[in-house]
Amino acid sequence: MPQSDYLVRARSREGRLIEQRLKASSENEALQKIQQMGFAPLGVEPAGKGLNREIRFGSGRVKLKDLAIMSRQMSTMLASGLPILRCLSVLADQSESARLREVLTEVRASVERGTSLSESMSEHREFPPLMVAMVQAGETGGFLDTTMAEIAKSLEADLLLRGKIKAALTYPIAVFFIAILVVIGMLLFVVPVFEGLFDSFGSELPGPTQLLVSLSELISNPLFFGPTLVVLIGGVILYRRFKNTDGVRSVVDPIKFRLPVFGGLFRKVALARFSRNFSSLLRAGVPILTALDIVGDTSGNIVIARAVVDIQSGVREGSGIAKPLEAHSVFPEMVVDMIEVGEETGNLDEMLEKIADFYDQEVAATTEQLMALIEPIMVVILGGIVGGMIIALYLPIFSIFEVVQ
Repeated sequence: MPQSDYLVRARSREGRLIEQRLKASSENEALQKIQQMGFAPLGVEPAGKGLNREIRFGSGRVKLKDLAIMSRQMSTMLASGLPILRCLSVLADQSESARLREVLTEVRASVERGTSLSESMSEHREFPPLMVAMVQAGETGGFLDTTMAEIAKSLEADLLLRGKIKAALTYPIAVFFIAILVVIGMLLFVVPVFEGLFDSFGSELPGPTQLLVSLSELISNPLFFGPTLVVLIGGVILYRRFKNTDGVRSVVDPIKFRLPVFGGLFRKVALARFSRNFSSLLRAGVPILTALDIVGDTSGNIVIARAVVDIQSGVREGSGIAKPLEAHSVFPEMVVDMIEVGEETGNLDEMLEKIADFYDQEVAATTEQLMALIEPIMVVILGGIVGGMIIALYLPIFSIFEVVQ
């Protein structure tokens, strides 16, 4: 029998009102499903009924912070002896993310039907492959509580890493856009005023002044400004849509590592993420080839991902991990040596965690240095742009004074 989407309103055991979208063949089946989840149904109707059902606001996406909090709470509850179904119910009620509440409710229903937790999570793209693989290993080994703690630790470290990157990039990006707005504003509103004054002089303008006047006329022209704005907006939209494709990443990711100021920071971030994720997977008991598959995708840079492909080939051939890394300049000699020692001593996960801790500290130090260095540089650049434009505007006036004298 074909199934349809139903929106069920219910009340949790704690008295909290919820709305849950379910697939069912009838309204009665939808009500039965919500009862099986441990909720008291209040009403049901076909999803999409009315304008407010067609357009759903507030669901959003699941943030990394939400997953980290969920993992930490689930680890605590599992360690306290609560069954998985009860943990999922509590998490679904307490999560601040509307989308995560929906997903957890669906995961609970799937687990209640006999599906494993990891398999239920894999059906939802909100849970990253790293998390699913670690949960699967924890279920298999019988230490899901400690695995959830490891997941929380890994996600929190990644969240902290992203925060440091944002802190380093926010100021220069803000100043860059301010500089663009200042330049456009002067070209649109200030230069035309001086242009009328220059025309009354009847003399040839200096080169810098003529350049400003020409740029002002160009930007003021709707036939130029309109298409240019459309192209820029279209370029941003296309990049956001295709930025995760291999074609775009193969061009952009290597450039990130070669940037003059931020290249070193991006490299350290990628190495920290690679080491942290690899260590977490190995500690959770994930097979090494499966772990390499996952860390290649979660490293955030295609340069690292391509190196991981070589590592997988080396592991299959029996040469280990360290040797294939030597062929890739993105991995410093120190990293290769520590991984080699970890392989020889059987403590690869611990060595990878030490590498991750080292690069976390390096990212923090580099971020502080960049913040201290970038602020005066950006002020000088912004002042130079505005000052250069003002000087160019006053050059013809200075020339007239010289002629008069």
